[in-house]
Amino acid sequence: MPRIQAIGLGVPQYCVPQRAVQELVAQRFAPAFPEIQRYLTIFRHAQIDTRYLVRPLEWWHEPRSFAECNNVFIEEALNLSCQAIEACLQPLDLTPNDIDHLVVVTTTGLAAPSLDALLMHRLGMPRQMRRTPIWGLGCAGGLGGLNTAFDYLRAEPNQRVLLINVEFCSLTYLADDFSKRNLIATSLFGDGVTAVLLEGDQVAPRQPGLGQIVGTLSHLYPDSAEIMGWNVVNSGFEVVFSSRIPTIVREEFRPLLEQFLAQHGLSQADLGRYLLHPGGAKVVQAYQESLQLADADLAVSRAVLREYGNMSSATIFFVMQQALATQPLVKDELGLLAVFGPGFSAELGLIRGE
Repeated sequence: MPRIQAIGLGVPQYCVPQRAVQELVAQRFAPAFPEIQRYLTIFRHAQIDTRYLVRPLEWWHEPRSFAECNNVFIEEALNLSCQAIEACLQPLDLTPNDIDHLVVVTTTGLAAPSLDALLMHRLGMPRQMRRTPIWGLGCAGGLGGLNTAFDYLRAEPNQRVLLINVEFCSLTYLADDFSKRNLIATSLFGDGVTAVLLEGDQVAPRQPGLGQIVGTLSHLYPDSAEIMGWNVVNSGFEVVFSSRIPTIVREEFRPLLEQFLAQHGLSQADLGRYLLHPGGAKVVQAYQESLQLADADLAVSRAVLREYGNMSSATIFFVMQQALATQPLVKDELGLLAVFGPGFSAELGLIRGE
């Protein structure tokens, strides 16, 4: 079975306290929200202490055009992807030339040529390397990309795939959008990049990996397109997400998980670890209530949310890197990966300790 060999992180240089974001939002939204202080309680309820941004907070004091934000997106996507790739490959004494397939996932910016092509130029990667850009999966993109890599490596077991997740949610902020949903988004989202090395089972590992991929599942809920995503407007991406999301997770996660595990002859009792995307504090609580989990099962998900916020598709690999760096999966221990995203959709994965 293909395995996840290593994860590297690309963290922007600007660490911003939640309180500072709250103060800026209070200034910007006060004219539209006469009772702004009452709405600002969402910053405390978000259970986030800090976030990392690609520009200092002062940069957002002035409105920015979509073109300006997207130029920053491309510039920092290349810089932080290179940082994450080095952190992923260098400890294994590998270079970008050792990669056979590059998969790049994002939903927070646009590039043509796509980021994978720009990275190939920047790093001098093999000219006939396969590449797959994936756009539009939102938070689900991390596991959506993993699923793509998994399928490829089952067909090409002697190759390596590098999966890059680039999400700069801060650059999608619209200064002229005074909706409640935009206010909520400012309390939640941050920026981050991950590089994930996956190898086929015929590739000799340089060191113990993080886990073999047992299986994956993609699920699209019917009549749910309006629950999460973007409206593309003249000034950029206008955020869309419904207050129903935690309820959907609470009610729908368990039956979907049972279906997924049954495909592999398993039940929830066989799971040893839960590596779940912390879409927000209410979503994490919904996971816990749906599966009747202990606080310890979700401690890393909550810790990543507290330190980094929701970084869309990259977040699940921050959770995985932090959880498995401190406590690797033991042999044959099963770990569940799960995330919800636009569609409305779910992506699940199952990994096993080697």
